[in-house]
Amino acid sequence: MTSAGRFAAPPRRLYGRRIGRPLKATRVALMADLLPRLRIDPASAAPASLDPRTLFAPAAPAEVWLEVGFGNGVHLAAQAAAHPDIGLIGCEPFVNGVAAALKLIDAGDLANIRILPDDARALLDVLAPGALGRVFVLFPDPWPKARHAKRRFISGPNLDLLARALAPGAELRVASDDPGYIRWALAQVLAHGAFDWPARRAADWRRRPPDQPATRYEEKARARGVSPVFLTFRRRD
Repeated sequence: MTSAGRFAAPPRRLYGRRIGRPLKATRVALMADLLPRLRIDPASAAPASLDPRTLFAPAAPAEVWLEVGFGNGVHLAAQAAAHPDIGLIGCEPFVNGVAAALKLIDAGDLANIRILPDDARALLDVLAPGALGRVFVLFPDPWPKARHAKRRFISGPNLDLLARALAPGAELRVASDDPGYIRWALAQVLAHGAFDWPARRAADWRRRPPDQPATRYEEKARARGVSPVFLTFRRRD
């Protein structure tokens, strides 16, 4: 083995399910017909070079927002419908979630969404510095066991990627109904140094931002009597 091989970074692992129940015929058709038109291929771009506005031909959006792990796509589709001048990129490795999102995109005739049906880190690797105006990490898997904490998306290496990709003043929005994950995320982001947390009162984290529709996971949490927490961070200048 070469010296370079001995000290190469270990390959990334993506935890969690990739596929659930068999898809219905209509969703299989969307995966075959619609997804190829919306799919992003990070492998075609050099590291830190991709201007994501170029993915939205023929008209470049005012800015681009990213949702990491969009679940069934309800929030992603709602944001795209509410902000037709914004380009929305959704990353989701769970095939059934991608298929559900495609159904919403097709039904809403939403032209301002692009999809990476894979690990968001592959996209963050190739995005140009300051390319994103907002990032959503909403109700990610909390990996509650201590030995699984390294699997959490909000972590030092991923915050490095987010800090590079977010424009100065851009927002990183994190939501969870898991107290352990919230404590973890807050500690990780504040320790990182590239982000400010402008919250001043309890309502700043107890209330969902007014321009952010509810997700299925939030609704499930509230049905259990659990109040989610919403953290909004800003990329420092």
